Amino acid sequence: MRADTVIAVAATVIALGSLWVSHSQGRAARQHSRQSVRPILQIRRVHEDGRVGLQMVNAGLGPAVVTNTVVRLDGEIVGTWDRDVKSRIFAASDWPMTYSLRQGAVALTGQQTFLVRYDCDVPDRLERLWDLVSRRLVIDIHYESVYGGEGFTVSSLPQGDQARE
Repeated sequence: MRADTVIAVAATVIALGSLWVSHSQGRAARQHSRQSVRPILQIRRVHEDGRVGLQMVNAGLGPAVVTNTVVRLDGEIVGTWDRDVKSRIFAASDWPMTYSLRQGAVALTGQQTFLVRYDCDVPDRLERLWDLVSRRLVIDIHYESVYGGEGFTVSSLPQGDQARE
């Protein structure tokens, strides 16, 4: 084999290796960029001194864009988390403070918002609302990062639990 042929083959192998390394590094950089702005929504059940509720927290590194919500009461889907559904769930006498999540709503990094909050000095009312938000009411939030397309979901029903029917 001639020397110029060996040099050409070696140069081609090196160029292909460089292309592969460059492609791998670019893919890793894109994955890192996506992870560096990944939202992580959590829904916490709150029961403390005269207050019960469901609190949404964005514990991730980027904003969460809401794509959909699903609300279930006693295992039955009743709609999305908006004013119409809330009026079917809560009695007028026990109307809590609520925060609606519509498609396109954004939960900023570090944001803490009560989806449902009820403050009361009457223990029976408080316990009735606690039973509702902790066992009967389930809110699922579907969201994504600013990049879109990930299809993340968080539920007020902790993993392993089942809603009371």
